[in-house]
Amino acid sequence: MIDFNELIDGHLEREKSEKKVGRYWPSEIGGCLRETWFKYKKPKKTPVESLRHFEVGKMVHDFIVEVLESKDNSDVELLKSELPCRLDREDYVISGRVDDVVLVKSEGKTCLVEVKSTKNLDYCNEPKKDHEMQLMFYMHATGIRNGALLYLQKYDLEAKTFEVEYSEEKAREVLERFDRLHESLLDDEAPEPEAKNNKKIEWKCKYCDYEEECEGMD
Repeated sequence: MIDFNELIDGHLEREKSEKKVGRYWPSEIGGCLRETWFKYKKPKKTPVESLRHFEVGKMVHDFIVEVLESKDNSDVELLKSELPCRLDREDYVISGRVDDVVLVKSEGKTCLVEVKSTKNLDYCNEPKKDHEMQLMFYMHATGIRNGALLYLQKYDLEAKTFEVEYSEEKAREVLERFDRLHESLLDDEAPEPEAKNNKKIEWKCKYCDYEEECEGMD
């Protein structure tokens, strides 16, 4: 019998890209900076469960593209999907892809949409900070000042949307975080353990691949 689990996992492993100091992704700046630092300094094999989760996220986005391109959709026009987005800093680069750029016809405005999958919308009462930072960067880099985070529940495709207002102050904070990450990687000095020092997000440490290494530093 064909082992599709083996085939799927092998395919996902081949799709993985390596991290390089000096080139960063918008999606990684909102998490604990020490964890991100470790991913560059001491890369580990990504767990199969995480790779599958990422792939499901891609599938969810593909579905949203189908919805936006549907002939039954008359109010929202898909202008661009997977829009490349790059910002050159003094000695490093931030690059990624905006999920979707849409035109909301009834309001006459162009909007960036980031699509995220989630297990349970009941716990999704506001945009997640890391997702908001990612979208804030895209709004800053593209010059499109309207943004929305779209969360889709995996098992039934129920949706919840949050508008995100552009803020120069928040955009500056995002760029400052990239500066700190880059400097800490060049200096070979780990940033502070943000998750461990914050009661609201310290639960993330339990799921961090670098919990043991982090504990050994402090």
